[in-house]
Amino acid sequence: MRPDIANDVTVLIVEDEPLVLDMISQELTDQGFSVLEADTAEAALSIIQSGQSVDVLFTDIRLPGEMDGWRLAATVRECKPELPVIYATGYTVERAEQVPGSVFLKKPYRPSAIAETIRTLMGAGNGRAN
Repeated sequence: MRPDIANDVTVLIVEDEPLVLDMISQELTDQGFSVLEADTAEAALSIIQSGQSVDVLFTDIRLPGEMDGWRLAATVRECKPELPVIYATGYTVERAEQVPGSVFLKKPYRPSAIAETIRTLMGAGNGRAN
Protein backbone atom coordinates (compact mmCIF):
# COMPACT_ATOMS: atom_id res chain seq x y z
CA MET A 1 0.00 0.00 0.00
CA ARG A 2 1.17 3.52 -0.74
CA PRO A 3 2.33 5.34 2.41
CA ASP A 4 0.05 8.28 1.55
CA ILE A 5 -3.10 6.14 1.18
CA ALA A 6 -4.58 7.85 4.24
CA ASN A 7 -4.82 11.08 2.24
CA ASP A 8 -7.28 9.32 -0.09
CA VAL A 9 -9.44 7.64 2.56
CA THR A 10 -12.52 8.99 4.34
CA VAL A 11 -13.52 7.17 7.53
CA LEU A 12 -17.01 7.44 9.01
CA ILE A 13 -16.68 7.02 12.79
CA VAL A 14 -19.87 6.06 14.65
CA GLU A 15 -19.36 6.40 18.41
CA ASP A 16 -21.73 7.75 21.06
CA GLU A 17 -19.10 8.51 23.72
CA PRO A 18 -17.78 12.03 22.95
CA LEU A 19 -14.32 11.49 24.48
CA VAL A 20 -13.80 8.25 22.55
CA LEU A 21 -15.10 9.85 19.36
CA ASP A 22 -12.71 12.79 19.78
CA MET A 23 -9.75 10.50 20.51
CA ILE A 24 -10.34 8.31 17.45
CA SER A 25 -11.10 11.27 15.21
CA GLN A 26 -7.94 13.12 16.28
CA GLU A 27 -5.72 10.06 15.81
CA LEU A 28 -7.05 9.37 12.32
CA THR A 29 -6.86 13.03 11.34
CA ASP A 30 -3.27 13.19 12.62
CA GLN A 31 -2.47 10.19 10.43
CA GLY A 32 -3.89 11.92 7.35
CA PHE A 33 -7.34 10.35 7.05
CA SER A 34 -10.43 12.42 6.35
CA VAL A 35 -12.99 11.87 9.10
CA LEU A 36 -16.77 12.10 9.28
CA GLU A 37 -18.44 11.68 12.68
CA ALA A 38 -21.82 10.37 13.85
CA ASP A 39 -23.08 9.59 17.34
CA THR A 40 -25.93 7.30 16.26
CA ALA A 41 -26.49 4.76 13.53
CA GLU A 42 -29.29 6.91 12.15
CA ALA A 43 -26.94 9.89 11.82
CA ALA A 44 -24.39 7.65 10.09
CA LEU A 45 -27.02 6.43 7.62
CA SER A 46 -27.91 10.03 6.82
CA ILE A 47 -24.27 10.70 5.97
CA ILE A 48 -24.08 7.61 3.74
CA GLN A 49 -27.39 8.41 2.04
CA SER A 50 -26.32 12.02 1.43
CA GLY A 51 -23.80 10.76 -1.10
CA GLN A 52 -20.71 11.87 0.83
CA SER A 53 -17.67 9.78 0.05
CA VAL A 54 -17.11 7.13 2.73
CA ASP A 55 -14.34 4.58 2.28
CA VAL A 56 -14.40 2.85 5.69
CA LEU A 57 -17.09 2.47 8.36
CA PHE A 58 -15.82 2.33 11.95
CA THR A 59 -18.71 1.66 14.32
CA ASP A 60 -19.29 0.95 17.95
CA ILE A 61 -21.73 -1.93 18.42
CA ARG A 62 -23.84 -0.45 21.22
CA LEU A 63 -25.39 2.79 20.04
CA PRO A 64 -28.37 4.87 21.21
CA GLY A 65 -31.42 4.88 18.99
CA GLU A 66 -33.24 2.18 17.08
CA MET A 67 -30.22 0.63 15.38
CA ASP A 68 -27.04 -0.92 16.75
CA GLY A 69 -23.68 -1.17 14.98
CA TRP A 70 -24.38 -4.68 13.66
CA ARG A 71 -27.56 -3.55 11.92
CA LEU A 72 -25.95 -0.33 10.71
CA ALA A 73 -23.18 -2.22 8.93
CA ALA A 74 -25.63 -4.72 7.41
CA THR A 75 -27.84 -1.88 6.17
CA VAL A 76 -24.93 0.08 4.71
CA ARG A 77 -23.58 -3.03 3.00
CA GLU A 78 -26.89 -3.39 1.13
CA CYS A 79 -26.05 -0.25 -0.87
CA LYS A 80 -22.23 -0.40 -0.56
CA PRO A 81 -21.37 -4.13 -0.58
CA GLU A 82 -17.60 -3.61 -0.66
CA LEU A 83 -17.38 -1.01 2.12
CA PRO A 84 -14.77 -2.07 4.70
CA VAL A 85 -16.25 -2.27 8.21
CA ILE A 86 -14.51 -2.15 11.59
CA TYR A 87 -16.58 -2.90 14.68
CA ALA A 88 -15.60 -1.98 18.24
CA THR A 89 -17.04 -2.62 21.66
CA GLY A 90 -16.05 -2.73 25.29
CA TYR A 91 -18.77 -5.26 26.07
CA THR A 92 -18.80 -9.02 25.82
CA VAL A 93 -20.23 -10.06 22.49
CA GLU A 94 -22.60 -12.98 22.86
CA ARG A 95 -23.70 -13.09 19.26
CA ALA A 96 -21.41 -11.51 16.68
CA GLU A 97 -23.22 -10.43 13.55
CA GLN A 98 -20.27 -9.22 11.49
CA VAL A 99 -20.63 -8.60 7.79
CA PRO A 100 -18.21 -10.60 5.61
CA GLY A 101 -14.67 -9.24 5.45
CA SER A 102 -15.08 -7.02 8.50
CA VAL A 103 -12.77 -6.61 11.49
CA PHE A 104 -13.65 -6.61 15.19
CA LEU A 105 -11.68 -4.59 17.78
CA LYS A 106 -12.23 -5.10 21.51
CA LYS A 107 -11.98 -2.01 23.72
CA PRO A 108 -9.66 -0.86 25.08
CA TYR A 109 -7.57 -0.57 21.94
CA ARG A 110 -4.83 1.81 20.95
CA PRO A 111 -6.15 4.57 18.65
CA SER A 112 -3.22 3.84 16.34
CA ALA A 113 -4.55 0.27 15.99
CA ILE A 114 -7.54 1.68 14.14
CA ALA A 115 -5.32 3.41 11.59
CA GLU A 116 -3.28 0.22 11.16
CA THR A 117 -6.47 -1.80 10.66
CA ILE A 118 -7.77 0.67 8.07
CA ARG A 119 -4.51 0.52 6.16
CA THR A 120 -4.66 -3.29 6.23
CA LEU A 121 -8.27 -3.35 5.00
CA MET A 122 -7.61 -0.85 2.23
CA GLY A 123 -4.53 -2.76 1.15
CA ALA A 124 -6.37 -6.10 1.10
CA GLY A 125 -7.92 -5.46 -2.29
CA ASN A 126 -11.11 -3.86 -1.01
CA GLY A 127 -10.53 -0.80 -3.14
CA ARG A 128 -12.41 2.41 -2.65
CA ALA A 129 -16.08 2.18 -1.89
CA ASN A 130 -17.51 5.51 -2.97
